[in-house]
Amino acid sequence: MNGRTSRAGVWRRLAAVGALGLLGVVGLAAVPAPVAVAATDDPAYSATKTLTRTHVAADGSDEVVDSRDVTVNVDHTQNLRGRERVHVSWSGAHPSAARASNPYGVDGLNQEYPVVILQCRGTDDATLPAAQQLTPQTCWTTTYLQRYAAASPAKAVWQHDRYADEADKADPTLDPSWPAACPTTPPSVLRQHLLPFLSARGTSYPSCTDTSIPPESSIDAALPAADVAAFTDLAGNGQIEFEIRTATENESLGCSADVPCSLVVIPVMGLSCQDADRFCRATGDFAPGSSNGLNVGVAAAVSPAYWWSASNWRHRFVVPLTFALPPDACDVLDDRAPVQMYGSELLNQATLQWAPAYCLRDDRFKFRHNRQPETAALRLLGTGEAVAAFVSDRAASSAVPLGYAPVAVTGFGIAYVADKPDNAGEQTSLRLTPRLLAKLLTQSYPASVSGGSHPGLEHNPLTINVDPEFTALNPGLSDAVVEARAALLSLSDSSDVMTALTSYIAADPDAMAFIGGKPDPWGMVVNPAYRDVTVPTASWPLLDTWVRPSLQECESQITTPYLSLVAAPVNSLRKIAEAVLDAWPNVQTRCTRSTTSDPWKIGRVERQGYGTRFMLGVVSLGDAERLGLRTAQLLTAGTGTSGTYVGPSPAAMAAAVASATQEAPGEPFTLDRATLPDDAYPGTMIVHVAARLSGLDAATAGHVSQFVDVATGEGQVPGSGNGQLPDGYLPITGTGPTAALLASARQVSGAFLRQGGSVVPAVAPVSTAPGPPSVVPPARASAATTTAVAAAPASVAGLPADAMADAAAPGATGLTPEQSSGAANAALPVTVGVGLAGLGAAPVLRLWTTRRRPV
Repeated sequence: MNGRTSRAGVWRRLAAVGALGLLGVVGLAAVPAPVAVAATDDPAYSATKTLTRTHVAADGSDEVVDSRDVTVNVDHTQNLRGRERVHVSWSGAHPSAARASNPYGVDGLNQEYPVVILQCRGTDDATLPAAQQLTPQTCWTTTYLQRYAAASPAKAVWQHDRYADEADKADPTLDPSWPAACPTTPPSVLRQHLLPFLSARGTSYPSCTDTSIPPESSIDAALPAADVAAFTDLAGNGQIEFEIRTATENESLGCSADVPCSLVVIPVMGLSCQDADRFCRATGDFAPGSSNGLNVGVAAAVSPAYWWSASNWRHRFVVPLTFALPPDACDVLDDRAPVQMYGSELLNQATLQWAPAYCLRDDRFKFRHNRQPETAALRLLGTGEAVAAFVSDRAASSAVPLGYAPVAVTGFGIAYVADKPDNAGEQTSLRLTPRLLAKLLTQSYPASVSGGSHPGLEHNPLTINVDPEFTALNPGLSDAVVEARAALLSLSDSSDVMTALTSYIAADPDAMAFIGGKPDPWGMVVNPAYRDVTVPTASWPLLDTWVRPSLQECESQITTPYLSLVAAPVNSLRKIAEAVLDAWPNVQTRCTRSTTSDPWKIGRVERQGYGTRFMLGVVSLGDAERLGLRTAQLLTAGTGTSGTYVGPSPAAMAAAVASATQEAPGEPFTLDRATLPDDAYPGTMIVHVAARLSGLDAATAGHVSQFVDVATGEGQVPGSGNGQLPDGYLPITGTGPTAALLASARQVSGAFLRQGGSVVPAVAPVSTAPGPPSVVPPARASAATTTAVAAAPASVAGLPADAMADAAAPGATGLTPEQSSGAANAALPVTVGVGLAGLGAAPVLRLWTTRRRPV
């Protein structure tokens, strides 16, 4: 979505609409759907507290120097996955000062009155065991500098905190348990305070030096810092996307479905002092709203350095978090061999949520989504090596009859991260045209001053951010020339996404004129190597052959065409999404070596610094929503600043689906991007399950049919629980523009089950649809397995009567699985142990995990 402030709200509103549509879905009597949550824009967490800074006056009375009613909101908190970002906003806080160019980790320390946001293990729930209680020791920080304090006796302000206990006020170096790894400077020289980190395994890390911190903690860690000291504006408001880490990304912190964790939000008000100490009572050295570009020191009492102090800690907002099952949950909890399905990465986030709803039930099956190019997946269907393929486009040719059942409406987006100049924050909207995308893909920006000597590109803008076409649409961004600003990070492999993206370009006369050699209105021309390149195409070629002249010793070793090193496509949409999330371009032009005698190495450039970021990449909408990435609005009508630009909202995706066409029953639904309505999002794509219509054995045919039925039933209810539809997908329902997709899915599902060689049956279908006996192995069959009668609607536009009848014949799907991962999560460590011991208790545990609990 474009506006991250309403990221979850739009999709939550969709939940109610989806629920209403599902009530009228074809054949849903066989697939009972969970009741969707009522649609609201309310955050998942909202709380208001009165925060005060209160000193002890000379006469012993309370001296209130500041009091504010602060409200904190978090948009979603449940069933979180690794690197998912949640939107945190607040109002009523003390305006910040000395704004840091980078608020994350140690870089955010030199600020005044920020809002500190941390992920911590444990909660404030007093009913839980002590080991699950939240403490400052269980909160994650990137470096020891956020946990260890050392100051002269006069400036050790934490010792004047009126709410601190005596242990915090005393000098810990006098304690015999003071760690040997930590400095032992006499108290007369430096006062010290130590806040060890307690890991999920019970290890205590002193965290006073670079060598006494947890293994995931450092300034140059594998992942950028997530802990943040965020800025509050002059009105007391602020917001930020906070990245959640699970045990997969941070084992020491250890958050998982079994280990409760919380988001802790601490609006810094300043220390409340027990005496008249002037450093403790400091109110700041910088004016509200100011920046600290030189990163000079600030007033410690109102800085984030002492977030752990009693005065700050007592003002915390604690937001409980829950986590989804880990990606390998099905492999741990289910010892059955998986049914192998291949293809589109667009379905990644959906299949990640859907998988437990299949593998945790004995009356269903275990599947594995193997991500690979759609063309390769379709080839595997032809050879019989694949059971099903997830695709958006039909096979160019096939030796066996195939059916295509639509199971998801999603698409691609152009994700971006862009910081405004002068430390003014992040750009929250971006507009792009097909011609701008064509310029990026055709490597028509020289990328650097030395690249300006590229034959044919001498007079082109070096990067997109200095292209007049771009700056007219997106004014106010930095005009600094950086190589990554000349590239759109995209896919190196064949993909239906690249077909859709280049179809969007091919449908635009201005973009095609540019590719054909016509200069744009400002005189920019296409890279000669790409003139008249064929579009649409599923695989974008790297055609430029120009090698940049050597500027230094290192570059004399580079024989790869320069602009190909700048473009540096990758083989996964997920890699692109994480690159944008980290602001880490894949540009391969960095020269490094350990010593002057070592050979040069050419590799990836460094992460872009916060405050100077600018990066564009092609991503799936599912990944964009999970990771909290902004996506650009794309031109759909008109030109320039007066044109119509549309982002990937549910309404815009629905408008696109309304124009989808199907050549014949069982064929995929396609979108003509040259004729989409002006209000339709051009990146919309429909993902189908493609499978054989003949030649599959009964069990395999039943699996494919059941997958379609469950995916288009409960799998279309928006939500974050097992089996539900995540953000970034438009629900397929029995009413509205997706009704024809649902009817076709059920029609094709029946054809998969029959294996009669075609979608339309040769004889009238029966009105009931029992699943094949071999769908569930007898030894694992659940007593809860059910068969239901499917009821077809009177008509669906575009389908013949016999097709409508066939649409009412889905395979057996059984009962609805538990939406929450809670019970299954609790079973995970037990099941691992049982599995390792070979005791064979998995069926019992699986029945336990599907027991419905109140939500």
